[in-house]
Formats: sequence, C-alpha cells, structure tokens
Amino acid sequence: MAAIDKNIKSPRIDVTDGTLIPTKSNRGIFNSWRVSLAVALILITYLVFFAKGDFKEIFLVVSKGIPVTFQVTIFAILGSIIFGLFTGLGQIARHNILNLIAGVYVEVIRGIPLLVQLIFIYYALGRVFKIDGALAAIIALSICYGAYMGEIFRAGIQSIPKGQMEAAIALGLTRGQALRRIIIPQTMKIIIPAIGNEFIAMLKDSSLVSVIALRDILRRGREHISRTFLSLETMAVVALIYLIITLILSRVVAIMEERMNNNE
Repeated sequence: MAAIDKNIKSPRIDVTDGTLIPTKSNRGIFNSWRVSLAVALILITYLVFFAKGDFKEIFLVVSKGIPVTFQVTIFAILGSIIFGLFTGLGQIARHNILNLIAGVYVEVIRGIPLLVQLIFIYYALGRVFKIDGALAAIIALSICYGAYMGEIFRAGIQSIPKGQMEAAIALGLTRGQALRRIIIPQTMKIIIPAIGNEFIAMLKDSSLVSVIALRDILRRGREHISRTFLSLETMAVVALIYLIITLILSRVVAIMEERMNNNE
C-alpha cells in the first residue's frame, strides 16, 4: 500500500451529544469532571453510611439493578454497531435501492421515540413472537441506536480521503476489499469516541426499559417506592448511581480517545 500517504492525519468526529467528556483543556485539579464525581461520591457515601433514614437499604436494593442495566446496554451497543455499520455502508453504496433502504431506516427510526419503539416491540410484537423483557430491550435499543450509529459510520467513512480508495483500487483491490482492509479499520479509529459517547447515552436511555418490567436500576427504585413511599430518598440514590456510572464511563471514553490520538 505504498501509494497511501500514511502521514495524513485521520480527521476527527467531534463529540457533542451526551455526557461531557473531559478534554485536555479540562484536566486541572478542580476540573468539572473531577468536581462532579467527587461531589457525587461524597453525597452517596454520606447518604449510605452517615445520614439518618433508609438510604443504606435503598442503595442495596437499587444497586442490584446495575448488572441488568449493564447487560442490556452492552448487548445493545453491539447490536447497534452491527445495524449502524450496514446502515452506513448502505448510505454510501452506489446502489440506489440500498441508499433508499438505509435512508428510510434512519429517517423512520429517528422519528419515533425510543419509548414507543420499546413498547411496540415488547407488547405488539410480543403478541406474535415470544419476546421476554431483556430481549425486547436489547432489540429496541439496538434498532434505535443503530440509526444514529449509521450516521456516525457514514460520516466516518466519508471523512477518509477518497484518494485512499482510488489508490487501493489502482493496486488491484476490489471496492469491497478496500473497504474491509483499509477504509473501515481507519473509520473505526475515528468513530470510537463517538461510539463511546453513544454508549453513555444508551446507558442512560436504558432506564426506559423499566416500563416493561425489566428490573434495572430505575425499576428497582420504583418498586421500592411503591412499597415504602420514599420517593425523594429513592430517586436521589438512583440519580447518584446513574451519575457516578456515566461520569466514570465518560472518563474511560476520554482515555480511549487520547490513546488513539497518541498512536496516530
């Protein structure tokens, strides 16, 4: 692949949606990320170990939903990447029908709220197919976020200089081989920060699965409220758990992005 100029820096896709991911300009001792995490940890520690009331019991009940939340989110992110890859490729394909199918999928799915999709898959399709809550949640999140992932893949692929594809074809590769061996590997490096951000957004949106009786963090909190009527205390603990998880994940994404930039 001597014809490909390796000195060309891969373009970046700016991440603007979801949790704020710390950047180099936001790395001071008292930056917003560290202050937010410290406040959240201090608050949850105080409530669980020192405050009067049932906060410790609430924490023990609600935290049992963390594995379910992560399980649904991880499988859904894998599903959405698959949907997104095929959608992105369909949008840049030279075949008009593939363009149309991919475009309609993106427009339709983005135009329907995730909650409606979730209820439709669980209750409506559940009348035809036997779908449990976890599977319905994974399918709904995968389809919904697949549309957004498709746009990320499309933008990532189109950000690779066209000369690389032309050079690969000139060297004897087919268009498919060039995509698989040259374009997509570079695209993945570019879009991983954006995918990481979608992972954080999906983790928060996974709280919607509580409406189909899947016992995630929020569902366990709602069940506790129905038994004790401690709505303020329970929702405070639920909010702090989600905040701590998303702040930690945002830092993980930032580290991944930094390492990839250093490897370029």
